[in-house]
Amino acid sequence: MHSGLALAAASLAILPSVLCQTFTTCDPTKKTCPDDPGLNADSLDADFTHGSGANSSFSAAAYTTLTYGDNGAEFTIAKQGQAPTIQSNFYIFFGMISVTMRAAPGVGIVSSVVLQSDDLDEIDWEWLGGNSATVETNYFGKGNTTVYDRAIYYPVSDPQNNFHTYAIDWTADRIQWIIDGTVVRTLQYGDANEGNNYPQTPMILKMGNWAGGGEGQPEGTIEWAGGKTDFSKAPFTMYVKNVQITNYYPASSYSFTDKSGTWQSIKVNTDASSGSNSSNLTMSSSTSSSSTTASVAPLDQNTGAAVAVTSTGESYSVNTASVLALNSGSAVVATTQVPAATASGSPTHSGSQSTQTGSSGAGRLGIGTLTLLITVGLGFWVL
Repeated sequence: MHSGLALAAASLAILPSVLCQTFTTCDPTKKTCPDDPGLNADSLDADFTHGSGANSSFSAAAYTTLTYGDNGAEFTIAKQGQAPTIQSNFYIFFGMISVTMRAAPGVGIVSSVVLQSDDLDEIDWEWLGGNSATVETNYFGKGNTTVYDRAIYYPVSDPQNNFHTYAIDWTADRIQWIIDGTVVRTLQYGDANEGNNYPQTPMILKMGNWAGGGEGQPEGTIEWAGGKTDFSKAPFTMYVKNVQITNYYPASSYSFTDKSGTWQSIKVNTDASSGSNSSNLTMSSSTSSSSTTASVAPLDQNTGAAVAVTSTGESYSVNTASVLALNSGSAVVATTQVPAATASGSPTHSGSQSTQTGSSGAGRLGIGTLTLLITVGLGFWVL
């Protein structure tokens, strides 16, 4: 296999149309959007080894069918065009997510765990099915894909056959990527283009897998994914045992007060019925109810922000396509360095980062009261 930097240089010529990852129904940096429903609890613990009941706080993309067993939720790609994906029914505003999982095998198969926001902020874990030695970490701010130099790959022991716990600890000051309790990467606010590319707006959690080496994918995407997918070797299954989520700013909903896309512009709307005080980072309060229209787009990679539908009606979304190659040893990082700066006025959070089922300091979690309208067939990206 070519070295990471050599393949990165070669791929630049063929990847001008490979975009960032995310799909959004409404970008609040461009227009006024509905409030985002929040996780109105300190934490949530979903144990998928107990069956479909753990899925009550998540919604599935069109054509997604999960099965459950001792290994938890099974995201299975059995044929061309499938991209099983689920996303949380709520957003968090700074917090920690922890996923115990096993990536899907198969050349060209990509497994993804992604935090993403309405204005295309994004924090990623991604695994290539043909690589049994590394995992990719990546991030985007406001959908900025002017460069693909942010991905770094880290060693992990046989992620397609071994369960590991992958976590993201996200604050206004820094992001940490954590494997089995060990921090492998830290991104400071100022190191993300002086904060301009730093993910900082409320995010949902999205998990799933897709065929980056599938028929019809751009050559650059196929190359990044490790090659063309041989569906005669299907099924390709990703397993998720457990998901733990801590929300550092529990809320019934979050509002964008302007089009800046900064964390300072986010208003935290707490639920008056919970008995907790209304508060937010902009020092104003609100008890307005939340409303949103959200679609669950499966994880995938296409060129352009357009809906792509196969002959069988399966929908896609665009996934991460870093031009950096994988290697089997130490982390690979681009040589371009982003100017450093110091973030000012960053908020702090209180409370433990550990999660407990149903734990709440701001009121009980009322997922059933959240308004989520699933729009079937919409697609775009990337987990």
